[in-house]
Amino acid sequence: MITLKPKKGDLLIAEPAIIGDVSFNRSIVLLADHNHEGSIGFILNKPLEYTINDLVPEVEAHFKVYNGGPVEQDNLYFIHKVPDLIPDSIEISLGIYWGGDFNKVAELITNNTIKENDIRFFLGYSGWDANQLDEELKGSSWVVSENIYKKDIIEKDYQTFWKEKMLELGGEYIIWSNAPENPNYN
Repeated sequence: MITLKPKKGDLLIAEPAIIGDVSFNRSIVLLADHNHEGSIGFILNKPLEYTINDLVPEVEAHFKVYNGGPVEQDNLYFIHKVPDLIPDSIEISLGIYWGGDFNKVAELITNNTIKENDIRFFLGYSGWDANQLDEELKGSSWVVSENIYKKDIIEKDYQTFWKEKMLELGGEYIIWSNAPENPNYN
């Protein structure tokens, strides 16, 4: 389950030790791209107070929008599992795709062809320059894990996802699974 070197499609699970990092505390990031130039990913378990309709009023749906990361938070991104419906999609891996023709997405959502469990929207993304992620991994900020959920990762319950991953990792991580997000609440 745990890999030493991250690759596109893997999950980055925030180590409990990064308490206090507003963006990444208890985050799970899907790596959408990882190469010698850097890495891009989206935080899967940090919903915002917005729906897609709040940000794009012509899209008449109330799909949640998530905080994808601290980079370019004024831009909307999406991952999905319906590449046959969305032209210009880029495969991440295991049936998960990134981006595509947003006008087509808006039309498909309005026509109820795409459901909320087919797509996830993000404001911003998580990005690392060349070698930056490797340095964070050496500093024990992240655990790299294979995406065992494949395309169904879009449907994972954001409220329990990090805790589930801590339990799966076992050992010392089990203790952290029940710790309060803010240690001052202990």
